[in-house]
Amino acid sequence: MKYTQLGRTGLKVSRLVLGTMNFGPQTDESTSHGIMDAALDAGLNILDTANVYGWGENKGRTEEIIGTWFAQGGGRRDKVVLATKVYGNMAGDGDVWPNHDKLSAVNIRRAVDASLKRLQTDYIDIYQFHHIDRSTPFEEIWQAIDVLVQQGKILYAGSSNFPGYKIAQANETAARRGRMGLVSEQCLYNLAERRAEMEVIPAAQDYGLGVIPWSPLHGGLLGGVLKKEATQGRRASGRAADALKDTKTREQIQAYENLLDKHGLEPGEAALAWLLTRPGVTGPIVGPRTQEQLDSALRALQLELSEELLTSLDEIFPGPGPSPEAFAW
Repeated sequence: MKYTQLGRTGLKVSRLVLGTMNFGPQTDESTSHGIMDAALDAGLNILDTANVYGWGENKGRTEEIIGTWFAQGGGRRDKVVLATKVYGNMAGDGDVWPNHDKLSAVNIRRAVDASLKRLQTDYIDIYQFHHIDRSTPFEEIWQAIDVLVQQGKILYAGSSNFPGYKIAQANETAARRGRMGLVSEQCLYNLAERRAEMEVIPAAQDYGLGVIPWSPLHGGLLGGVLKKEATQGRRASGRAADALKDTKTREQIQAYENLLDKHGLEPGEAALAWLLTRPGVTGPIVGPRTQEQLDSALRALQLELSEELLTSLDEIFPGPGPSPEAFAW
C-alpha cells in the first residue's frame, strides 16, 4: 500500500479513502464490517463518514455501524484515521429546529458529542464541515473547534464542498487566531467534472490542504456504464442516466470506454488511477457496496497510466486550463 502525508499534518494516509455512505442504506451491518476489515487488511487506513449518512429517519446509522465495528476490538480504532462531518439537520424527519444544523457553535458542540457516541470512540481525527454556512462567521466556527481540540474530542478540522475563496477565508481567519485552520478539502472532482482545477485545488495547495475527491466515477458515469448496458442489460440510473440523455456526453463516454478497451483497462479503475496522478490529490473516496467493488478499487492502486493514455484522456475530457487563462474572455 502506498501512503502519503495528509496536507501539512503529520498524518500518513493511504492513497484511497474508504467512504461509508452506502453502509446502512444499501449495505447491511455484517457486510459493511467485512468490507472495513478487508480494507484495513489491504492497508486502507482513512475512513470517511458523516453524521447524516443513513439518511431520512435512519440518519446516524452509518456512524453506528462504524461504532459497532470499532467495538469488536483488535486495534481497529487505533489503526484508522477517522473522518466525519457536521452540517445537516439531525432532528427527526420533517422537523426543522433552530440551531440543529449548520455550523453554529451550539450545533457543532451538540453534533460532535452525538457522533462520538454513535462511533463508540472518544476522538475524531478529522472533523469536517460538510458545506459552507453563510450565516455563521468563521470566528465563531473556529472558537468552537478550538474548544473541541482542547478537550481532545477532535484533532484536525477539514472542509467539504468549499469554493476556493471560502478555503481562503477559513484559513486566514484561523491564522489571525494563531490556529492551524483547515487541513483537508473534499471536493467533487473526476475526469468528467474538472472545475475544481480552477480555484479549489490551487487554493488547497497554497494553504497546504490535502485534497480528497468524492464521486470519482461521477455517479457511475465513468464506471463502464455503456459496456454494462450493452453486455449485461444494466441501464444507468441517477446522475449517470441523466447525463447520458445528452448526445455529446454519450459520445464522450463511448470514446472513453473505447480508449480504455484498447488499452485493456477497466473504466472505473482507470478513472481512480487518473485521480491519483493529479497534483494536490491525497486520495479519492471509494464507496464500495460490495467486496467486489472494493477489490476493483484496490486494483487501481497498481495501475501505471502511460503519458500517451493521459494525453488521450485529456483530449476526451479537457480540463478548464490553468488560471488565470481559464478566465480570459
